[in-house]
Amino acid sequence: MDATQSRTTQPKVTGPLADEVIRPFQAKVPDEAIADLKGRIAATRWPTKELVADRSQGVQLATMRQLARYWANDYDWRKCEARLNGFPQFTTEIDGVDIHFIHVRSRHENALPLIMTHGWPGSVIEFLEAIGPLTNPTAHGGRAEDAFHLVLPSLPGYGFSGEPAELDWNAGRVAQAWAELMRRLGYSRYVAQGGDVGALVTDAMGRQAPEGLLGVHMNLLVTVLAAPQRTDSEQERAAAKQLATFKENGFGYFLEMATRPQTIGYALHDSPIALAAWLLDHDTDSYYKIARAFIDGEPAGNLTREHIVDNITLYWLTRTGASAARSYWEDGLALARALASGQAPPQLSLPVGFTTFPGEIWRTPRSWVEASYPNVAYFNEVDKGGHFAAWEEPQVFAEELRAAFTSLRRSDA
Repeated sequence: MDATQSRTTQPKVTGPLADEVIRPFQAKVPDEAIADLKGRIAATRWPTKELVADRSQGVQLATMRQLARYWANDYDWRKCEARLNGFPQFTTEIDGVDIHFIHVRSRHENALPLIMTHGWPGSVIEFLEAIGPLTNPTAHGGRAEDAFHLVLPSLPGYGFSGEPAELDWNAGRVAQAWAELMRRLGYSRYVAQGGDVGALVTDAMGRQAPEGLLGVHMNLLVTVLAAPQRTDSEQERAAAKQLATFKENGFGYFLEMATRPQTIGYALHDSPIALAAWLLDHDTDSYYKIARAFIDGEPAGNLTREHIVDNITLYWLTRTGASAARSYWEDGLALARALASGQAPPQLSLPVGFTTFPGEIWRTPRSWVEASYPNVAYFNEVDKGGHFAAWEEPQVFAEELRAAFTSLRRSDA
């Protein structure tokens, strides 16, 4: 039995509201699943060492050897499980898919509801360290009026959420599900945030403009995947060079999942080391930070060995390697259809906040954000953090969201 089968059993609900029931959730992975994981790590058939001194041939053998040693001998999933279960967790069925989410209400009056969406190769684990600074700002250098009520859903096919059994669960459909989730939770006014795949979902939410959504914040500009950007200034040319480099030699995981998610899924479900290597091989900045955590024992911010393996283990125990990969296939197909139609997507006219983190795949200049969104209410460049911004630098991330959404708060929130 895998971890997705450990949901809290609730009485069967019937009637017109049966599909809107919100059920408490607790994770409890069977001991045999953990024993199986450790046995598979021990039985790994290792490749030979790469022939270069950098990551240009992929995830380096030394990094994976150290990760495997730690994972098999020193890591304790039960600590992560207890940590997750220390937060209020729930599931609710939306459009035929069971959606898992963490829901933490602030103790501060008039807190602003915020739904945040993780990306790949992340999960809700990305956000755990940011929960305190966002919901309880007075304990983390902020003011009571900076507080948020947090809703942290797991994307369909990721983590403890159910796996879609039909096609067309792309970012636009997830955005609609998130609006429904906020309605069910009784939030009539709220904001949204996302990076990576989460930025794609948040962008879609902004363009759909569901009732109650006040504004959005993102830390990755996903519109560059569909249209060329200006290269007039030195900053724009530098960003364009970073983007081109990523597309030339860092795009392998993206292309494989967008075109053949089932193929890679066999390895991701059969070998925990294959899964770990696949999840680590995302972008240069985060890879080297993660490698240093295992090789030198020097984590970058909150990217510790334990937290990195927490995330990998969640993918393994929930058996979501293939279903998470399929989300790229769905979004790639949706993008191809949109480009073929020749029709521009609806404009995102709600207030947009954007933060550029220095280690991101490309450092987005303000001019690119303004070219994509007509109503940029907040823009900032910070001096530390990368692609996994909330995970790596939760305090900086929380401060950015406080600043980005200040103008959208009202006393009657």
